[in-house]
Amino acid sequence: MASPALSFPPELLLRAQGRGPAMKAAIFDVDGVLTDGRIYIGEQGEAFKAFSTLDGHGLKLLKLGGIEPLVITGRDSPAVRRRVADLGLDHAVYGASDKLAAADALLNRLGLAWPEVAAIGDDWPDLPLLARAGFACAPANAHVEVQAVAHHVTRQAGGHGAAREFCDLLLVAAGLYAGLLQAHLQTLDGA
Repeated sequence: MASPALSFPPELLLRAQGRGPAMKAAIFDVDGVLTDGRIYIGEQGEAFKAFSTLDGHGLKLLKLGGIEPLVITGRDSPAVRRRVADLGLDHAVYGASDKLAAADALLNRLGLAWPEVAAIGDDWPDLPLLARAGFACAPANAHVEVQAVAHHVTRQAGGHGAAREFCDLLLVAAGLYAGLLQAHLQTLDGA
């Protein structure tokens, strides 16, 4: 196989590695990161959200590579719970009014420290997580204050590939991307 087409600047890859060869976990916001931030509300009050399959596969690849995806969202909805379950993600906090307290509790339970964790968020409630994470990322359409603290702003917008770019970056930085790509060229089983 030829080398992967995807590349990132070396200094960004070094920053995305944190203190070790790879991050151990990555925190994802939902609205504005895994979705485009819009919430559709039906007649009966049900919320509808659109998720990118590219982002979803990125989360699955991250988990397959040994970097644990963690979802921390300020809202709770059946749509988000369904998406997290469909992706086979093991750790999620829903309806977190204080995302930092939720993240601290989750990281403590998993035995992780902030320098071992990457995070992606798009708005002010995500700022405490991004300020503490070993590597902080923001989607292209994130609020300007969030972009200002991020180590990397994705080319893609939230809900349109930003989470996948974040996942790919972490996998390349960890030296896992090429192997996962090669495995996918052989078979999709287990991915």
